[in-house]
Amino acid sequence: MSAILEVRGISRSFGELKAVDEVSFSIEAGSIVGFIGPNGAGKTTTMRICATLDLPDDGDVFVNGHSVIEDARTARRAMGFMPDSYGAYSNTTVSEYLDFYARAYGLRGRQRQSTVAEVIDFTALTASVGKEMGSLSKGMRQRLCLAKTMLHDPELFILDEPAAGLDPRARVELRELLKALTEAGKGVLISSHILTELSEMCDAVVVIEDGKIRAHGTVDDIVQGIVQHISIFVRTLGEAVATERKILEVPGVLGTRQIRGGVVVDFERGDEGIAHLLKVLVESGMKPVEFATERMDLEDVFMSVTEGIVQ
Repeated sequence: MSAILEVRGISRSFGELKAVDEVSFSIEAGSIVGFIGPNGAGKTTTMRICATLDLPDDGDVFVNGHSVIEDARTARRAMGFMPDSYGAYSNTTVSEYLDFYARAYGLRGRQRQSTVAEVIDFTALTASVGKEMGSLSKGMRQRLCLAKTMLHDPELFILDEPAAGLDPRARVELRELLKALTEAGKGVLISSHILTELSEMCDAVVVIEDGKIRAHGTVDDIVQGIVQHISIFVRTLGEAVATERKILEVPGVLGTRQIRGGVVVDFERGDEGIAHLLKVLVESGMKPVEFATERMDLEDVFMSVTEGIVQ
């Protein structure tokens, strides 16, 4: 594995507003990293700098080892940027749109024709090649924009809110396309406010707020850093009150609360202690029917590491 994107201490100010403040993170080839934060957190500014559309006041970004400041042209060839809004030419057909951008990327003759055909096939746009862009659904336009971003076969994809406004089926299809790209060794940086969607597709996340990185890593790694205990949901055939009373007698239990007809147990970390808790319940005749770890999801992580700061 190698870093396809390295963001090294970039900062960017607009007048008195420091939109990005010493931001650093990296993305490995073959992985998807979610970039999340509240509105105004600095996501789009960071992504624009990574895409060579803006310059940092300090720091640098390296795409496939090439600086976006010193060697922007080479860095640009290695990336594909899909903004949150893009030009849609209503009377242009899908094939005309892709052919135009293929020419802009310098593709010629049979190479251009074969590349456009391959991208159309990969993104399942075959049935829409003769349709005008103005007649396409939101999902198909997003798919077309992704196809355009793929034409020059970049190593890194930077996608700003690609799932915005998509229906559930279109989001699933987008997720499958991105998975196929990473299986081909591509790196993907994707921002979204649909956190449940990101949690299902991302290998890691970067959380930004007020221009600063609040957390970076896998969801599990971030949880390990912010939660010092483990939570377990227990439901037995007995009354929840009696179950809770018995649980509170077990060493290592930090606290309990009743929900969904059962008890959530905040417990010290350690498999031995958890196994002992289950043993106590069984030997006490409590008859457990549910005994499962309450995992923090990406929304829980986001709420835990951010403070609701708006720039």
